Amino acid sequence: QVQLVEYGGGLVQAGGSLRLSCTASGRTFSSYAMGWFRQAPGKEREFVAGISRSGGITSYGDSVQGRFTISRDNAKNTLYLQMDSLKPEDTAVYYCAARIGLEAKLLANEYPYWGQGTQVTVSS
Repeated sequence: QVQLVEYGGGLVQAGGSLRLSCTASGRTFSSYAMGWFRQAPGKEREFVAGISRSGGITSYGDSVQGRFTISRDNAKNTLYLQMDSLKPEDTAVYYCAARIGLEAKLLANEYPYWGQGTQVTVSS
């Protein structure tokens, strides 16, 4: 089992940047494919980005493609999400999630392990 904790959320103006981190403890971090999801009030949880166990394969949701970058450092047991050119519609609680397997998946129910979330608010 793995425990996940997100860091780095906050308030930023539109056009700005934030970097989220997710640290993992417990079972070997490199055993897990990882994902970032977000959930805005009144909306379903949305896939943001995913990364394979090794970091060699990444995927992105259509709404963040070209603006966000997912990465991981297996030596530091840490997952990252670099968010650039932020928009007000990016406002949400952001969660990191883990699944045992080679590649990330798009559906939230494919991930058994979740962090507590971190709030990102983008002002216009």
